[in-house]
Amino acid sequence: MASNPSIIPSIESTAPAGAGRPRTSSDPADTAGSLWAGLGRRALLRALGGLEHGELQLIDGARTWRFGARTPRCDLSATLRVLDPRFYARTAFGGSVGAGDAYIRGYWSCEDLTALVRIMVVNRVALTQMERGLARLSQPLRRAFHWLRRNTPSGSARNIAAHYDLGNELYRLMLDETMAYSCAIFPSDGSTLAEGSRAKFDAACRKLALGPEDHLLEIGTGWGGLALHAARERIAAAGLADRVTLLLEDYRELKGNYDKLVSIEMIEAVGARYLPAFFRRCSNLLAPHGAMLLQAITIQDQLYADALDRVDYIQHYIFPGSFIPSVTALLQAICEASDLKLFHMEDIGPHYARTLALWRRNFFDHVEQVRQLGYPDSFVRLWEFYLCYCEGGFAERQLGDVQMLLTKPACRRAPITTVAPIATI
Repeated sequence: MASNPSIIPSIESTAPAGAGRPRTSSDPADTAGSLWAGLGRRALLRALGGLEHGELQLIDGARTWRFGARTPRCDLSATLRVLDPRFYARTAFGGSVGAGDAYIRGYWSCEDLTALVRIMVVNRVALTQMERGLARLSQPLRRAFHWLRRNTPSGSARNIAAHYDLGNELYRLMLDETMAYSCAIFPSDGSTLAEGSRAKFDAACRKLALGPEDHLLEIGTGWGGLALHAARERIAAAGLADRVTLLLEDYRELKGNYDKLVSIEMIEAVGARYLPAFFRRCSNLLAPHGAMLLQAITIQDQLYADALDRVDYIQHYIFPGSFIPSVTALLQAICEASDLKLFHMEDIGPHYARTLALWRRNFFDHVEQVRQLGYPDSFVRLWEFYLCYCEGGFAERQLGDVQMLLTKPACRRAPITTVAPIATI
């Protein structure tokens, strides 16, 4: 079990009402049958009444409500079962974060959680009503808490530890043998997760035109999958595999001069206010002819400003201090703080929904081993909601994942005219 359990739920209050578990919470939103529960139910049902695309059935005991309908825009259906009336107030007063919290606590269930997330993403008007209704009352407190977890040098170390120090054993059960914890690129419909991970590594190396003579720096190496791939496939043939060195340093403290730089899905842990400083440091680390391959999860440009003003489930429960940039925000920071220019960009985001689905399958194929590691059922639900929440966002293309090749002024890399074939996503 992890030595740093900061994102592991501290409660295991999962029994539905009437199951014999005493209620000890003093939170008014947790008082079944109270004014708060009734107010929450009315607000939630009113918001769900705005669903137009996709069908949602909400079952609470003998009562059933139906919202929306299958349409060409969203031919999906989902059934939500209320297991505890505290679900209503948690969701109405907490928005999507509250819904996730209620799911962790076992207040509701859904047989196709990803479909439910996709329906809510498609119906942005209804989702916005949930987030800006009663839930707006809880946002100032969440924003203040998120501000306390900002990515200063010491804060970054704590935030990274909160997620990655859960234990390698947990991640081995979920990921493939490369231990890649980022979007795969699947060359074909039949490609395995490991094949997709290696294809992603190879795409990064090819776009950088990485050769045995290059001095490569990777920022945010994770378990070292890309570095090992580069050493094995691009450097070992020249007898230079011993050139890989691991530096346990914050990006702000890195020094040296490199031909190539790569950072795969680390930018999300930098924080919006630190984007210029990050790109300034990257530019200063590169030789005048250098190039940088940045892989970043992105949010639709039109939604970026609103997302910056809110704290979502991922920031609250999964990746403390994190944020999702937009392509425009990245380019503005690059322009403001460096002499780097965008040379090539590819959005591999459609591959992420499949990646997340395979991680979820692996996780639940080994869920008994997860429990044997000491993780409670509340953590299993927390992790399931995380994976489905992200999968739904990528499936509906609200989220993307871009590989951006950034070059220094003296770089003369040949044009990139072909990309890897894309499987049916």
